[in-house]
Amino acid sequence: MQSYKAKIDYVLKHHSWILKVIRIIANAVTRCWGFFVKTDDKMVLFSALSCKYNDSPKAIYEYMVRLPQFKDFTMVWALEDLDIEIPGPAFKVKVDTFHYFKTTLKARYWITSVNIERGLRYKKKDCIYLNTWHGCSLNAVGNDVPGRKDYDFSHLNFFCYESEFHKKVLMRSFKAPESIMLPSGLPRNDMLYQVSADDVMTKKKALGLPLDKKVILYAPTWRDSDDHGKTYSIKPPIQMDKWEANLKDEYVLLFRTHHYTTKLLGIEFNDFVRDYSSYPVINDLFVVSDILISDYSSCITDFSILERPIICFAYDYQTYAKRRHLNIDFEKEMPSGVLYTEDEVLNHIRQMDYEAECLKTRDMIKNKFTYIGGHATEICVEKMFGTKKEAI
Repeated sequence: MQSYKAKIDYVLKHHSWILKVIRIIANAVTRCWGFFVKTDDKMVLFSALSCKYNDSPKAIYEYMVRLPQFKDFTMVWALEDLDIEIPGPAFKVKVDTFHYFKTTLKARYWITSVNIERGLRYKKKDCIYLNTWHGCSLNAVGNDVPGRKDYDFSHLNFFCYESEFHKKVLMRSFKAPESIMLPSGLPRNDMLYQVSADDVMTKKKALGLPLDKKVILYAPTWRDSDDHGKTYSIKPPIQMDKWEANLKDEYVLLFRTHHYTTKLLGIEFNDFVRDYSSYPVINDLFVVSDILISDYSSCITDFSILERPIICFAYDYQTYAKRRHLNIDFEKEMPSGVLYTEDEVLNHIRQMDYEAECLKTRDMIKNKFTYIGGHATEICVEKMFGTKKEAI
């Protein structure tokens, strides 16, 4: 089923005229339908990345269910898999079904990190719509992606951002007016501003990691499909036995692929390199990691909140930049520029001045891309519902 949906997504992304026709028809039908569905002033609809229980909407939901003012509210989560366990009083609805679209028309409040309307545009005037988005985009998103000009978020009520850079990217890429932009940071990242040494040890134990070794997190972003949507594979040009020989005495390596990636090639896992691609909470992996290795992913900006070393291993930099387009010059903006080969990465790790690299992360990334944050969840709830109260 997932493979079939991936093929459809690929076709729609690469044949904009098909998408345009579908949207015109679907918008007209859904708007007419909305006249016959009464708004429930105490219903909140949540949706998040990949239609799972995650991301900033999860942080907002878990905060709201602790507040007495929301005890008589109906909380609904839109999910791909209805067997996912959600704590608290939430109802579940399967995304992209008749019941889902009816719920969107009924709910007074929408909270998402993607797009509640599933690419359509039919929000009622009395509906309050908060979009947290899902990261500070260092590569092209929305209308900046080649072939896409169909995004229009001008009807949102609130659109979260983490910095002036992030604000400008979102406004340009999604046709978002400045009036809806909310300087809050991302709710999912609030906890990263408060990590203690005890938190690190607790998470390491929970993840079954050795307490006497440092942790490297390798989290490459996805690459577009080369087989028309059948697979989204990735094969980093690395020899893991070389990494193990150079690093195993001091480090363990956690591997985390992007959620769009369907196949990882060329990597075998063992006690040194461990697969955490399906682990649901990436912030836990950030907390335990001493070093992040990534390429073009927004996880770079999330991790920078911790002010720890970041390595940009962008082995396909020229090709990727031409194909996807980038919002920054990585060779200038990353703390140690772009490293193109595994030998450069391994040498950098072995020769690293750790404290100096921490300062570079703070000054080159955090202070530019993610300096707003820490209380985003409270800000979002206050803006959405108009009243600020302490959680119980």
